[in-house]
Amino acid sequence: MPQIVVLPHATLCPDGTVIEAQTGELVIDALLENGIEIEHACEKSCACTTCHVIVREGFNSLNEADELEEDQLDKAWGLEATSRLSCQTFVGDEDLVIELPKYTINLAREHH
Repeated sequence: MPQIVVLPHATLCPDGTVIEAQTGELVIDALLENGIEIEHACEKSCACTTCHVIVREGFNSLNEADELEEDQLDKAWGLEATSRLSCQTFVGDEDLVIELPKYTINLAREHH
């Protein structure tokens, strides 16, 4: 079972954490199920960038981003070559190390 190492984030995961994930599970679902309240303003429909993550390790084990995700990522704060929308990214067979960006472009954070 792959693990997701979440690097420390000041508000969402101050100490960082390691969680277990199922192969084929959406990264966002694994995060939410483990108490990491990552934003997802569009309810996981690939219509915003609030669930943006940066994959520091394990990027090549993930499904490829489609054109819609790539278009949305162009709008993300702090975009990097290994950025993904966690609502569109399925856990592969390898462990992942992810960073949650410091900011999103969401103007009003909603509690889900």
